[in-house]
Amino acid sequence: MFQFKQFSLEQDRCAMKIGTDGVLLGAWTPIENNPFSILDIGAGTGLIALMLSQRSTAEQIDALEIDQEAYEQTVDNFESSPWSNRLFCFHAGLDEFVEDPEDEYDLIVSNPPFYSEDYKTDCDQRDLARFQDAMPFEDLIEAADLLLSENGIFSVIIPFKEEDNFVALAKEMELYPIKITRVKGTPTTEIKRSLLAFSRNQITDFPIDELTIEVTRHVYTPEYIELTKEFYLKM
Repeated sequence: MFQFKQFSLEQDRCAMKIGTDGVLLGAWTPIENNPFSILDIGAGTGLIALMLSQRSTAEQIDALEIDQEAYEQTVDNFESSPWSNRLFCFHAGLDEFVEDPEDEYDLIVSNPPFYSEDYKTDCDQRDLARFQDAMPFEDLIEAADLLLSENGIFSVIIPFKEEDNFVALAKEMELYPIKITRVKGTPTTEIKRSLLAFSRNQITDFPIDELTIEVTRHVYTPEYIELTKEFYLKM
C-alpha cells in the first residue's frame, strides 16, 4: 500500500506503479477554472483522480481505464477513499468511450503511454500501460477536443522530446497552451518531462518555467516540496 496524507492506494494489480510523473501531474494541473467535472484518461491506480479530488470541489470525477486488473484496482482505491461518492471509473478504451459521449468535462487529465520506440517487454499488461501505440497522442488530443467544455482545461505529462509535436497536434484541434513546466531530476541532468496545460482560448503570454525535483538523492528542492507537500507524508 502507498500512503499519502489524505488517502492510500493499493497498486499490486497495476502494471504501472505509482511514480513521480503521476504525482507531478496531479499536483501541478491548473484548477483555476473551478471544475465541476473531471476526467482522468488512463487511470492506472486512480492516483491522479484522487489527487484532484483532494485539491478541488468537483462533484463529478470520472476515470477511464482499459486494463481489467488496473480498472478493478482503481475502483477499490476509489471506494476506500474519502471522496468515493464523487468518483467513478469506466472500464473501456478511449475509442469506445468517445463513441457516444454523455458529458463534457471542465478538466481532462492524462499521464499517457509514452514509449514510442520499437521494443516491447514480455509483459503485455505493462506494454499496454507504457507504449504510445496503445493510445496515440493524436487520439488523446482528439478525445480532449471532443469532451472538453468551452472553458475547460486539458493537462498532460509527456516526455520533453515530444513537447513540440504534442503542442503542434493540439493546435490542429484548436487547443492552445496556457502553462508549460519542464521537469528535470537534478540541476545537472537534462530536462526529461513536460507538463502541459491547454485551453480553447489562445493566449500569447503564457508562463513557461522549469522544475527541478532533487538537489541530490532524496534531498528535494523547495519548489518540488511546495508542489507536493499536501500529498507526500514526509514533505
